[in-house]
Amino acid sequence: MNKTNKTQVRTGMVGLLSVRGITAIAMLSAISILLMLFDIPLWFAPSFYKIDLSEVPVLIGAFALGPVAGIVIEFVKILLNLMINGTATAFVGEFANFLIGCSLVVPAAIIYHQWKSKNAALTGLIIGTVSMVAVGSLLNAFLLLPVYSKAFNMPMEALIGMGAAVNPSINSLSTFVLFAVVPFNLLKGVIVSVITMLLYKRVSSVIKGFHN
Repeated sequence: MNKTNKTQVRTGMVGLLSVRGITAIAMLSAISILLMLFDIPLWFAPSFYKIDLSEVPVLIGAFALGPVAGIVIEFVKILLNLMINGTATAFVGEFANFLIGCSLVVPAAIIYHQWKSKNAALTGLIIGTVSMVAVGSLLNAFLLLPVYSKAFNMPMEALIGMGAAVNPSINSLSTFVLFAVVPFNLLKGVIVSVITMLLYKRVSSVIKGFHN
């Protein structure tokens, strides 16, 4: 990291710790948790896979304030959700959701802040979506689904059966990930990215006003 980038990081961290920076993060976190309460079931995946738009404020905050702000907003969102709804997976599901959210937000924000152009934002969102699909698939296969199976005292075969009920092509853990988890994260990434692209320029000046 060169001297200019180090200075920008230090300046950004100071800004985030200011009253206005904290206010902007709190505002975006509050919007994010509200959006998290409205989720939509999908036709190609079991009922516990639902899309929400809570990553939109996180992405907007990360674009306006930097990737560190995005991580903080994502963390606060998960923390508030735990306070409101509790956990059914001994915090493993929430930890995985945090990692999956960051796998979208952080690459997108880093690429955008490197060049700060519309093309950079689009490229960042595409790479972030691919990253989220990859991280989400690995976490579901090796962490989330096994933990859900134990937490609800449900054999893995039963979870796979729930997938097969909506998609006959699902007959194993690998096909569950391929035909349910991958399209779920891909669709969510595309929807969230499109909405972020449409909204960012309209609201970024307000957020930067809090931050400055």
